[in-house]
Amino acid sequence: MKRNKHEIDMCNGPLLGKVLRFSLPLILSGILQLLYNAADVAVVGRFAGKESLAAVGSTGSLTNLMINLFIGLSIGASVVVAKHIGAHDFKRAHDAVHTATAISLVSGAATLVIGVAFSKAFLTLMDTPSDVIDLSALYMRIYFLGMPALMVYNFGSAILRAMGDTMRPLYFLTISGIINILLNLVFVCAFHMDVAGVALATITSQYISAVLVVICLLKLENCCHLDIKSIKFKKEFVVDMAKVGLPAGIQGSLFSVSNVLIQSSINSFGSTVMAANAAAANIEGFTYTSMNAISQASVTFTSQNVGAKKINRINRVTVVTLLTVTAVGLAMGSISFFAGESLLKIYSDEPAIIPYGLIRLKYICLPYFLCGVMEVLVGMLRGMNCSTLPMIVSVFGSCVFRVMWIYTAFRASPTLETLYIAYTISWFLCCAVHFICFLIIKRRTAKKILEQASIS
Repeated sequence: MKRNKHEIDMCNGPLLGKVLRFSLPLILSGILQLLYNAADVAVVGRFAGKESLAAVGSTGSLTNLMINLFIGLSIGASVVVAKHIGAHDFKRAHDAVHTATAISLVSGAATLVIGVAFSKAFLTLMDTPSDVIDLSALYMRIYFLGMPALMVYNFGSAILRAMGDTMRPLYFLTISGIINILLNLVFVCAFHMDVAGVALATITSQYISAVLVVICLLKLENCCHLDIKSIKFKKEFVVDMAKVGLPAGIQGSLFSVSNVLIQSSINSFGSTVMAANAAAANIEGFTYTSMNAISQASVTFTSQNVGAKKINRINRVTVVTLLTVTAVGLAMGSISFFAGESLLKIYSDEPAIIPYGLIRLKYICLPYFLCGVMEVLVGMLRGMNCSTLPMIVSVFGSCVFRVMWIYTAFRASPTLETLYIAYTISWFLCCAVHFICFLIIKRRTAKKILEQASIS
């Protein structure tokens, strides 16, 4: 395969530098995306009011619930493409790329229809307050019109990640994000379009990023080159991607179910707390997206080395990514909490919002590194083609636990502190079990690789 300057050789040479080279553009991409989302929240909070801020912020868990299943399939696509690149099976990598593109088009259309048709019904089930629900429904309906673009971009960037290219998605997000901020100012500040303006700015930027990633894939001169005429489903690759992607998507969706229930509990405190929670969630998102970039590195590096049958290198990937994600999580989580009051004031100038936002930052940001460790362990398992087991662990360790917590501990002590501490406990439980699972699956993977080597 012809290798260009954007790609990374994941199967040879020192690891730490390559993990950082892979992860840093992803971290910057995630931070840029969050800055653009923060601009959405800040613009609507300062120029449209508390109810509009609550309307935009309260939809996040619900939109994630509806799209995470398909986003999980993009993880499966990245794993499958990376595995074949690592094995130097470029024909199969090429076929996997075109199957992934077909999946992105269908999933984008499906989420558009579901989101537009059922947004208000879902918001009603979440007990969204009457002073917010109409604005929330309007925002969601417009937002879901951008789903085809969001899916194409996510699958396209997953393909680029599979070959080690994380720089060009960063370029694309930079361009589309700047346009998003400019349109926010025009639609909300100049035209007074409120949440509709924020949503329109968002979907416009999504379509721009989708066009850019498609152009990039069309211009590639390797096995990941996109040929429009070759876009079709191939059963073998659909199955392979589903084995990894569906459990990942179901896990993400079920996480969102528990978050929807938590959001419903937050809604019971009123629009001020909802607005504070939305602002704090945006702040902590900077820590999460940084840790998630390390997790994506663990998936891709593991997948390529499984394809290359280099089990000892997988051990080194584990150590490097776990140490890196812990350092990143501790550093950024601490900054988010200790600078919390100043950061919250960026989102709203209403004094009542600040103390409620600080409660969330205290209980989530400081122990957030545990979430990063959990994500890296899950990434390692997915890279070894094991996705169902971490899904089951995460469902019981986080989703079921959080739901039970809401109906027991929170019902007995209905405070924000009781609600938020459920996250920390669930992360700790999942980390412990995921680590045991990782040791078992790594041993099985090593045995399988040795058996294949002896046969060949």
